[in-house]
Amino acid sequence: MEYNKKNFFEPIRDALLRTQDLMNVYQRDHFPQRSPEFFALELCGEVGEIANLEKKLWKGRTEEVSDEALAEEAADAFIALLNYVNARNIDLADAVYEKLLKIEKKRLELAAQGKTY
Repeated sequence: MEYNKKNFFEPIRDALLRTQDLMNVYQRDHFPQRSPEFFALELCGEVGEIANLEKKLWKGRTEEVSDEALAEEAADAFIALLNYVNARNIDLADAVYEKLLKIEKKRLELAAQGKTY
């Protein structure tokens, strides 16, 4: 299935743009200003917490990991990412949009060769 980039990828870009803008306002209005380096380290820590939960699942220790814990850590990582890109003045919406276009181009090239991405 080939995606109509305008109807599929552009709404993703629009939603990310709005989300990033709103998080920037929230962070700026209610929390101390932090450096991009702080948010990069925070992001690493939050993603590390996801990895630790996944490691427990991989080892079969499922009783130690709840769906709620996974969701909470994913949310923490997403918030940390938004804080990082805002601190670095990165337009995440456009970056994701452009990356999706590259991925789709490569996916279609591979599909034409009978391969998967």
